Amino acid sequence: MAIAADLDVPRYLLAPEIAVLLRYLPDLRQRMLIETLWNTGARINEALALTPADFYFNADMPFVRLRTLKQRAPRSRGRPTREERQEVPFRALPLPDVDYVRRMQAFFATFRLLTRRATPMWDVASQETPRNWIRAAVRRAEQDGVIFSVRPVTPHTFRHSFAVHLLMNGVHIKQVQALMGHKRLENTEVYTRIFALDVTPDLSFSMSSDAALELLGFQSALPLKAPLR
Repeated sequence: MAIAADLDVPRYLLAPEIAVLLRYLPDLRQRMLIETLWNTGARINEALALTPADFYFNADMPFVRLRTLKQRAPRSRGRPTREERQEVPFRALPLPDVDYVRRMQAFFATFRLLTRRATPMWDVASQETPRNWIRAAVRRAEQDGVIFSVRPVTPHTFRHSFAVHLLMNGVHIKQVQALMGHKRLENTEVYTRIFALDVTPDLSFSMSSDAALELLGFQSALPLKAPLR
């Protein structure tokens, strides 16, 4: 509703929209990168820095370890630059979606990723490559008459969608801050503006004076002190 009102809020897709969009990514490598953005809220450079060693499937709660990297200009293919590797903090992202974990394990097996645990999983030419994957998927969807609520859809759209999905499902904003890798809570609070107009339709501020008097324990027949004007 906040987006419809043209408020200055992050643009995001709802879970059903993302499920449909993923159908238009026919290549497994492409799909798993976009699914990872959606399941972790990773910045695109953080996702492209992931190696097989960053995924932990055997824990009670599977999780992935992300390097918290601020968004920079697109870099060349391969490992993070020396600047990116200097004092890079890590954050752990739980992976509660069992279907995603199952697909990621199948992805590991298909591409034999465990044999190259320290190598980036998506060795693309630049950050523009996954952007092109998304654009192509959106075009294929549009050919079928499927229009998404956000234009354009970019890798960062999935980060916004992740944060909103967490908040919609009752995750505390301080937890969202940690999962997003935000240093300041103000950066996370921007997502709360999305819900500014999403109040319950049953919310009312009006009440009859008789009902109010009865609720307060007064006699409903008491005369008004002054007539209403």
